[in-house]
Amino acid sequence: MIFPFIISCLLVSATPKIFVFAFRSNDTDQQALLSFKASVDDPSGALDSWNTSMHFCQWRGVTCSSRRERVIKLNISDQQLGGRLSPHIGNLSFLRGLYVYQNNFHGSIPNEIGLLFRLQYLNLRQNYFTGGFPANLSHCTDIRKLSMSNNELEGKLPTEFSSWSKLDRFDARVNHFTGSIPPSIGNVSSLLFLDLAYNNLVGGIPLELAHHTSLQFLNLGVNGLGGLVPPSLYNSSSLYVVGLNQNVLEGTLPSDLGFTLPKLQGFYGEGNLFSGPLPPSIVNASNLVNLDISANSITGPIPINWDSLPNLEVLGLGQNPLADYSQLQDWIFFNSLVNCTLLTYLDFSQNGLRGKLPSSIVNLSTTIETLYLFGNQIYGTIPREIGKLVNMKDLGIARNFLTGTIPDSIGELSQLGELDFGANNISGVIPTSIGNMTQLGVLSLEYNMLRGSLPPQLFNISTIQEVYLSNNSLGGIIPAEIGFSSQCLILYLDQNLFTGPLTFSIGNLKQLVTLDVSNNRLTGEIPTTLGDCVMLEGLYMEGNLFQGRIPSSFQALKSLHFLDLSNNNISEDIPNIFDGFHLIEFLNLSHNKLGGEVPRQGLFSNISAFSVDGNLRLCGGIQALQLPSCPVEVSKNKKKTFSLKIILPLVLLPLGILACLALICYRRQNSKQLQNHVLELQENQYLKVSYQDLMLATNEFSTNNILGEGRYGSVYKGVLKSVEHIVAVKVLNNEVHGANKSFIAECEALSNIRHRNLVKIITICSSTDFKGNDFKALVFEFMTNGSVDNWLHPGPNYQGNKRNLTLLQRINISIDVALGLDYLHHHGHEKIIHCDIKPSNILLDEDFVAHIGDFGLARFSYATRNDISQAQMTSTGVGGTIGYVPPEYGMGGETSIEGDVYSYGILLLEIFSGKRPTESSIVKFDGGNLHEYIRNALPYKVMDIADPRILLDQDEHELNVNQSYSRPTLEVCLASVFEVGILCSQEMPQRRMDISIAIKQLHAARDKLLQAVP
Repeated sequence: MIFPFIISCLLVSATPKIFVFAFRSNDTDQQALLSFKASVDDPSGALDSWNTSMHFCQWRGVTCSSRRERVIKLNISDQQLGGRLSPHIGNLSFLRGLYVYQNNFHGSIPNEIGLLFRLQYLNLRQNYFTGGFPANLSHCTDIRKLSMSNNELEGKLPTEFSSWSKLDRFDARVNHFTGSIPPSIGNVSSLLFLDLAYNNLVGGIPLELAHHTSLQFLNLGVNGLGGLVPPSLYNSSSLYVVGLNQNVLEGTLPSDLGFTLPKLQGFYGEGNLFSGPLPPSIVNASNLVNLDISANSITGPIPINWDSLPNLEVLGLGQNPLADYSQLQDWIFFNSLVNCTLLTYLDFSQNGLRGKLPSSIVNLSTTIETLYLFGNQIYGTIPREIGKLVNMKDLGIARNFLTGTIPDSIGELSQLGELDFGANNISGVIPTSIGNMTQLGVLSLEYNMLRGSLPPQLFNISTIQEVYLSNNSLGGIIPAEIGFSSQCLILYLDQNLFTGPLTFSIGNLKQLVTLDVSNNRLTGEIPTTLGDCVMLEGLYMEGNLFQGRIPSSFQALKSLHFLDLSNNNISEDIPNIFDGFHLIEFLNLSHNKLGGEVPRQGLFSNISAFSVDGNLRLCGGIQALQLPSCPVEVSKNKKKTFSLKIILPLVLLPLGILACLALICYRRQNSKQLQNHVLELQENQYLKVSYQDLMLATNEFSTNNILGEGRYGSVYKGVLKSVEHIVAVKVLNNEVHGANKSFIAECEALSNIRHRNLVKIITICSSTDFKGNDFKALVFEFMTNGSVDNWLHPGPNYQGNKRNLTLLQRINISIDVALGLDYLHHHGHEKIIHCDIKPSNILLDEDFVAHIGDFGLARFSYATRNDISQAQMTSTGVGGTIGYVPPEYGMGGETSIEGDVYSYGILLLEIFSGKRPTESSIVKFDGGNLHEYIRNALPYKVMDIADPRILLDQDEHELNVNQSYSRPTLEVCLASVFEVGILCSQEMPQRRMDISIAIKQLHAARDKLLQAVP
């Protein structure tokens, strides 16, 4: 009996201490909350109730236990609170739930949070927490739901998850966690929800993760995860959402995917490296709502019974080679989608689909909001009933072969935000009903055959931000209503037929970032109001008929990166307004009528940042321009004026006499040259050689020394004994009609040019052979690596040697040729048209630098040569080589620099495809030429049309697979180069890319390639 008595006494004596402890504990919670409040920024007064006038259990967001009045839940979410999370939170020892999501807390998560050993629910998402994963959080062994998403946390995830045996939700997406996914996460057997998306996680998906047989939600998207997906992961019968998108995962999707994941509602696998066929069982996942596996390498066939998925809302299959050509003519797979009555998003872009655009497109559910069919090979017309899809927001059918017109019913799509019909063959006018699309933000109709005027109704749309109308045949004036588009950011009207002045209302586009009106027929002065568009980064006005001066209001355009006013009639001086243009990358003022002194400071001090070529009245500038010095201002002092009146006649009189004598001599000399049909080169500048010298140099013109044969003669390799120099000797065949005139043309051209990428002439020989026959030859610098033609198409002489031009070499050669043409067209004493650009006329020196050769068909573009008339220079007729001759020459068109650009475009396509333009396989193809062959394959079959040897590299005479570049890098680079070739070889001369722009594009492609080399 004594023990109960003792125990009773102890209990009675201890009772006051228990009460005191309870009181102190309550006091601890209150003090912890007040300390928490002290570190919080509370602009909206959400925590005003946190004061001693009421019990803390009644404070806003505080929940206490009913018996002990201890804080068990703190929910202060979405209250605009800021500041730091106080470490005093660790004193709320009975806390089970902490919710502070959607606020503005920053700083690190305090380690004291690990003292909350009763904590079960922790939600910190959508704040600005930084630092690493809280180290002591593993002490909270009762944790069940943990959300830390949408913060700025970094570092590695904890390697040990076993302590959280009761965790069923872990959400840590949109942070900066690195490293791999810890395999120990597989020990959390109760895990139902795992979201680690939008981090920097790498490595593979741990096999242990597939042990979670109860896992329902898995999101690992937008990381750097690679390797194969554990097959057992697809066998989790409880999974209803699988997010694997935007990683580098490989392998195939299981064929029974629709059966092994019976509860599947969402599968997101886009942007990976998945291959193999599309699982046919996917249509058996009857609960499926969202399926997106776009941007992979998944093949067809495409299932034809999508209507078995009644809940389907999103179907993304774009950018996969899905096309099964045996079933696409009737588009059965597409017709089955008509019965998916909840469908909102449909993507079949870049799938290689062929056939006629199905009329059933207008029978899709009116719930459809997004439809992408771009980048296929679909023909036909846009259905007139397209207006039935009244909820459509994004419609993209660009880069196909659509014809016909844009139906008026398009205006019934009043919810449309983006319309893209670019790069088709659509004709007709832009319907005025387009003004009814009150939500339209982006309009893309570029690269079609649209005509007529620009409808003013388009610019009454207040939401319009981007307009792409390049490369059509639109004409008339640009309407003043364009100024109503106050939200417009990008406006491309280039390569059309617009006339008249550019409206002054253009200055109302205060947010305009890019304006391109180049290559039209715009006249008048440049609007001064353009200076109000202070956000402009790119302003392209080249290729018009603008006149007057550069507006001084341009001084306000400090954001400009590119300004191109070239090829206009702009006159007067270069204004001193460009000093503050610190962002400018290139200023092009070339080929205008500017005069006066070129500035030397600012961007004008860097020759690569501007161009003023073709302005004949300019002077001064930096030395690299090689412009004449500007005249010194003459003093108005009377004495000096009087002196000049006396001195100038004394100086000018003898100079005039000398000039007259020189002119007489020049005319006599040229007259003699015409009689002999030979243009003699200066004796003191060129080596003198005789017929005998050249005969000995070439081993009596041995056939073993022949480097090549052309229309007017043969080229021999030789060694000039007098200087021990290897040369190439081009001997004219005088029996061929036109050979003599070709010789004259080539001499005249070569005597006026000097450039790194043009063949260098050493001398000429005009004499007689030992039989008294006329002998004419040109002696050139020998090109060690022969012609590009021999490398692209090696003949029998090269079959024993493996020859290949690498991708980088091909790009360098293309740039070299373009630079040579640019010099001929724009930078010589006179414009020279080569007229025969082809691989056999592109020669490679020891360092594989390309040189343009064979100027036998060259023309000067001006008929101002003093004694050699234009008629004589062109009397040989329109020359060139079949396959490279521009189409307008065959219809009697005059030779032009645009003709050279066409030949260059075909050359570019040949260099990178390895196919001659006259190959039978090309001629039989739709369109019948190399241009159409390449265009039809771009940009999604670029690797199919590229020369297979581009993937090889030459190493000590052996060809091996080049490992330097990834396939995506090769595809992007080749697509860029092929695009330049396509734009240069357009059928209409006025649509061809300027050679200077081609150079920039090729430089950009080469830069991307070099940046990708590890």
